[in-house]
Amino acid sequence: MDSIYQHFRPDEREFIDQVLNWKQYVEDTYAPKLTDFLDPGMQSIAAAIIGTRNGIKISTFGGHPQSERKRMLLYPEYFTPEISDYNISLYEINYPAKFVTIEHRHVLGSLMSLGLKREKFGDILIRDARIQFFLEQEMARFVKMEFQQIGKTPIKLKETALEEAIPVEEEWQEKPATAGSLRLDAILSSIYPISRQKAQLLIGHGLVKVNWKTVEDPAFQCREGDYFSARGYGRSRLIRVEGKTKKEKWRIVAGILK
Repeated sequence: MDSIYQHFRPDEREFIDQVLNWKQYVEDTYAPKLTDFLDPGMQSIAAAIIGTRNGIKISTFGGHPQSERKRMLLYPEYFTPEISDYNISLYEINYPAKFVTIEHRHVLGSLMSLGLKREKFGDILIRDARIQFFLEQEMARFVKMEFQQIGKTPIKLKETALEEAIPVEEEWQEKPATAGSLRLDAILSSIYPISRQKAQLLIGHGLVKVNWKTVEDPAFQCREGDYFSARGYGRSRLIRVEGKTKKEKWRIVAGILK
């Protein structure tokens, strides 16, 4: 089993063990297994571990086609998943929008302050003054009872059909670049208009996430497929590493969320 871990980072080992347990469950029970909401990095790891040649299939759904965080179904070949099998509800937050502005971080913080783990709810959708979020149906009773305010602002929840989800429009712009190394500080300074020293400051202050996890080590080694977010500079990802130039710099192609 050790050979599996060699293909992933040390900090991913705990999640790998969890995926292996899911796989074993499906093999032993010949029944489907539904996960919590997984971020794209987790989805990628799970897909790589499960593979396609062991009689177990996987599919994902997060509430709408463009969902970032999704629940995953692992299931035997006889099973045909339907939308209802993912147990996802959509809630709209009603609040006095004329008098207060609520942002993504406010909703996220308020939900987590209830004691909810991040994996229990999916994407938070905001457009103009409308706010929605996806939630595991298993948590619905608790959230409807406890989630009554964001900060000091009273709110009301309204369950709505998944088809009524606020449309998501993400546009990624590709950017070819060169980096002195695949260290996190070097990659960030090649993607964003910042110096390597500025990148190190952001990382050191806990303002940078890689694959939705805070990373505070400037020497963290990046690889293809990694997603980044730097406070104040937006989100990006490392699409491809294309080898080295004659001056021994790495040629990369990054994607920047417009």
